[in-house]
Amino acid sequence: HSPMYFFLRHLSITDLGYSTVISPKMMVNFVMPPNTISYNCCATQLALFEIFIISELLILSAMAYDRYVAICKPLLYVVIMAEKVCWGLVLTPYLYSTFVSLFLTIKLFKLPFCGSNTIRYFYCDCVPLISMLCSDTRELELIVLIFSGCNLLSSLLIVLVSYLFILMAILKMNSAQGRYKAFSTCSSHLTVVVVFYGTLLSIYLQPKSSHTFAIDKMASVFYTMVIPMLNPIIY
Repeated sequence: HSPMYFFLRHLSITDLGYSTVISPKMMVNFVMPPNTISYNCCATQLALFEIFIISELLILSAMAYDRYVAICKPLLYVVIMAEKVCWGLVLTPYLYSTFVSLFLTIKLFKLPFCGSNTIRYFYCDCVPLISMLCSDTRELELIVLIFSGCNLLSSLLIVLVSYLFILMAILKMNSAQGRYKAFSTCSSHLTVVVVFYGTLLSIYLQPKSSHTFAIDKMASVFYTMVIPMLNPIIY
């Protein structure tokens, strides 16, 4: 019932959520051609995927804050990370991600599609869907870039600041055993953060001119299927 396991439960929910939104449909397409998805199902898949992926970003940053409090303020840990605070740190990402997801999905699917109806991806994501639109997509691309950048960089900033204070606290410890114990409590979370954020940053924060769908697909397979499978092993 400690906060660390409280956050791990919700990390598991988001992992299960966004992999379940994508993997079953993809596996069906492997064995039952043609590989089709309806308009409404595509919109639903995009909306749910965005909810879970944004939630995971923010929950990972909440977990970094939890580790910071546990190592830097151990005597106040129970007071600071009270049950209400933990629920606030989890419900806020869910509500925010739902708002962003609905906003982007509605904005995208209100625009007209034309030409080829082939999605050059294995699930419905913003980048491949935008390339299929008839109208001017500059405004939508800018909105997606701003939201992606803000979500990634703000949550990453919380993680980096938290680990900066953790590192400073570890270096001040006199006992080698104490330093090892403090580092071991963070190593699993830090591993997940490096893999997850690194993959997402490589996809969403690159200019359109350098976008290659082949690389994006491989990176997407990694964070939509491999990472949710690795997280339980890492932890």
